[in-house]
Amino acid sequence: MTTYADSGVNIELGDDASKVMYEAAKLTWQNREGILGEVVSPKDDFSGARVINVGGLPDGAIMCMGFDGVGTKVEIAERMGRHDTMAFDLFAMVCDDAVVYGGEPVLVGSILDVNSLSAADRADGAADSNLHFMKQLAAGYVSAAEAGRVAVINGEIAELGARVAGYGEDFNYNWGASVVWFADKERLFTGDQIQPGDKVISLREKGFRSNGLSLLRKIMVENHGENWHEKELPGGEPHEAGEDDNHGGRLMGDLALEPSTIYSAAVCDMFGGFDKEPRCEVHGVAHITGGGIPGKLGRVLKRAGGPDPEIGLGARLDNLFEPCELMKHAMEVGGVSRGEAYQTWNMGNGMLIIVADGEEEAAIAVAKEHGIEARVCGEIVEEDGIEIL
Repeated sequence: MTTYADSGVNIELGDDASKVMYEAAKLTWQNREGILGEVVSPKDDFSGARVINVGGLPDGAIMCMGFDGVGTKVEIAERMGRHDTMAFDLFAMVCDDAVVYGGEPVLVGSILDVNSLSAADRADGAADSNLHFMKQLAAGYVSAAEAGRVAVINGEIAELGARVAGYGEDFNYNWGASVVWFADKERLFTGDQIQPGDKVISLREKGFRSNGLSLLRKIMVENHGENWHEKELPGGEPHEAGEDDNHGGRLMGDLALEPSTIYSAAVCDMFGGFDKEPRCEVHGVAHITGGGIPGKLGRVLKRAGGPDPEIGLGARLDNLFEPCELMKHAMEVGGVSRGEAYQTWNMGNGMLIIVADGEEEAAIAVAKEHGIEARVCGEIVEEDGIEIL
């Protein structure tokens, strides 16, 4: 008799995986206790409803949703056999996009498409299921939600067989997410607040986030072979415990897997989020993902051009953080120009915050409270264009 399991889908194993992620999700609900987005679950079951009470919201409260995925960075996790940081990359993509508009991310839901939860066909016979990989994802789920100060409201897991492929045979998947964010419409960043003389604060990023990985992987394979992730970064000193995470000498796979920093909680504390007291005067936010600083900051400044949206303000950036060592190496061996690199990767600067002149120290102090390195990297100028020195 042919069963559903014969096609590669094990319903009982799927339920077990769902329970793993549900138990992890429950741990994230404490991140919104007593504030907007507190989770109510009438029945303690992974298939039960999870809702939030939105009664009594003030006039001017607005809500929106955002969607994104972790992209091809999954292949790096597959190469390294380590998946406990992937949630940081996933949550960073959706939560950090919300604050660009002046929103506070509150709830996250995800969909995980896996090849198979069963590992029975693996030649090494190391495990009879991929639940241990699911537990790695779940551990990252909890930590990333805490960093983003969001609650995980739901998740979906689907076994899609050969429709999902990747590196190796251990555990192949694609992971996407949605975020629900709330805002006070009077606090939305429209670009109108930005003025010449405003200071630009850079928030440091130690890795690649989830952008430009296709170019990195191409360069690494062409210059270091298919198993590039198992090799050490050329020219580095032996890595010692406690040294900077981007210190040369670590495996290049480890450096490429560096988890994304989640900035949203720190930025919400800066401008006050949905309904808290602002800590400093923020005029604009640029999340440095695809398109890099020229694309993302340029979009923010274009909105600040007044009645003619084609004119826009400009920025002079003369104190940006340096890119991580693996980025520098990829530029060198891959022949990637400086201009191309700044349009593809974050180059060490994961988010740029535009603040009123005199507010820069307050913004840096908030970032420091969240363990994020920050510094003044430039200022807004009247001349159109972005100058990176």
